[in-house]
Amino acid sequence: MVNALRRGLLVLLAVFPLFVLAAPSAQELVQQTTDELLNDLKANKEQYRSNPSEFYDSLNRIIGPVVDADGISRSIMTVKYSRGATPEQMKRFQENFKRSLMQFYGNALLEYNNQDIRVLPASGKQSDPERTSVNMEVRDSKGTVYPVSYTMTKVKGEWMLRNVTINGINIGKLFRDQFADAMQKNDNDLDKTINGWAQVVANAKSTDAGQQAAGHE
Repeated sequence: MVNALRRGLLVLLAVFPLFVLAAPSAQELVQQTTDELLNDLKANKEQYRSNPSEFYDSLNRIIGPVVDADGISRSIMTVKYSRGATPEQMKRFQENFKRSLMQFYGNALLEYNNQDIRVLPASGKQSDPERTSVNMEVRDSKGTVYPVSYTMTKVKGEWMLRNVTINGINIGKLFRDQFADAMQKNDNDLDKTINGWAQVVANAKSTDAGQQAAGHE
């Protein structure tokens, strides 16, 4: 009996690493996150519409852990500005960026009316094991299909979202251009640009690109 228990324990210890290593693929992560987000929205939509800040908190809970906020923030700020930023400034910008991102997408998602959202199958073997794209299709009530592509990168062995392109609009580039423009308008005052980032994103939504990106998410 004791020997049987020992053998069973050894088998368990042998296969345990397989469970630990079985982290979701980029495709599975996007599918799981999308399903959780849409189920939450479906169950609480009216409540969120009357209290959008509660929806932003829910978005941050669901999406926040899979967003590479540090990588995206540095990409938006670019080396030109990030190399001169203090750790405190980088942290503050990451927080402001995540908050504005949740509002940017949250406002669009509150207008979501049961459109068809489909995560597409992976297209063949990826050449870069640390970076991949996950593609989706969003079909509106009129049957028009809008392509969405998520750029996923591995951070400490876990897949995380680095960028998104919606109907040909590169959101990372859109924000990057907005940041550079804000720095020019603020005479290269990094603190002023960081503190005003939420307004910069709000202004981006009023542009043709911003409206198109928000409208198709």
